[in-house]
Amino acid sequence: MQTFELTAPCHFGLEAVLKKEVYDLGYEITKVEDGKVTFIGDAQAICRANIFLRTAERVLLKVGSFHAVTYDELFEGIRALPWEIYLPKDAKFWVTKASSIRSKLFSPSDIQRIVKKAVVEKMKEYYDQEWFAETGAQYPIRIFLLKDEVTVTIDTTGESLHKRGYRTMSGLAPISETLAAALIKLTPWHADRILVDPFCGSGTFPIEAALMAANIAPGMNRDFTAQEWENMILKKIWYEASEEARDLAKPDLAVDIQGYDIDGDVIRIARENAKRAGVDHLIHFQKRSIQQLRHPKKYGFVITNPPYGERMEDKRDLPKLYEQIGEAYRNLDAWSLYIITGYEDTERFIGRNADKKRKIYNGMLKTNFYQFMGPKPPKRKKEVCMN
Repeated sequence: MQTFELTAPCHFGLEAVLKKEVYDLGYEITKVEDGKVTFIGDAQAICRANIFLRTAERVLLKVGSFHAVTYDELFEGIRALPWEIYLPKDAKFWVTKASSIRSKLFSPSDIQRIVKKAVVEKMKEYYDQEWFAETGAQYPIRIFLLKDEVTVTIDTTGESLHKRGYRTMSGLAPISETLAAALIKLTPWHADRILVDPFCGSGTFPIEAALMAANIAPGMNRDFTAQEWENMILKKIWYEASEEARDLAKPDLAVDIQGYDIDGDVIRIARENAKRAGVDHLIHFQKRSIQQLRHPKKYGFVITNPPYGERMEDKRDLPKLYEQIGEAYRNLDAWSLYIITGYEDTERFIGRNADKKRKIYNGMLKTNFYQFMGPKPPKRKKEVCMN
């Protein structure tokens, strides 16, 4: 079976999380760079990566790469690529994105125009015709230039993978689904431990945790661009990948996942989102303030994205808010606290230094993921069977 070089972009700083996901799917990883993981896979890999990866933004199929410092070199490099392998005669293709970093060619619109023209010329040569209706399946092309090296890809995903389909409404400054999933994966939380998000907003952290606990694939209930690529991927392969996801899902389990917010309207949105995700029965949402954060059990997790003065809070109010977070955390017995925030005085007002601090970009915002780790629960004694 034909194999491809596939690249999965992710949030900067979270490449190791995505690398483990790809490895767990069983694919050979060839390169890990800032914000992306490259691996080798066949048509089935395209389907499974789109359906199963929780922390990737999309899955790109690499067409080729070459060096170019002039538009003539760009044109000839694009025309020399084997587009006939990927684009059928009726393909609808366009350059959906062109990015350039430290390269002599830097105008996205000019790059897009030249690439489109070069692909058309190659199609003319191969199919021996002058005009293409472009009425068939979509093949969005993405071009990346880094230090004059051109990488040419086709987007297999379409709408970004963070759009799971469950969050049709959201509160202010929501965290993306892929980032929430990656941050949860950076913690030692698992389904038999308590998880509370006291600033849950539209419910992303609790919903992503519930999807993980129930082993529900994030892309199981959405469509992808490459589903229409019948010249490369048989419908049967998509069906088999979807069936695999359905077989692995275990939605009927007992978990303790909770989401609080002081805004009752936002809580209603979170409940609706959880219902669309199929995990509303696994999460308890409640209108509650941070001062009301309490739980009788030990060894739980608080994983949250509190306000930090961007678009939604006056920074003068933040010291008091973070003091309240610290006080609520100290009143929990042997819990761990994980916070993503851009507020630089987080540790000062929480009242202790984080055990670990990781730089994360939340969109264009520079943030830190503060990790205040509680003690590990005692190991359960194994029952001894007497014969």
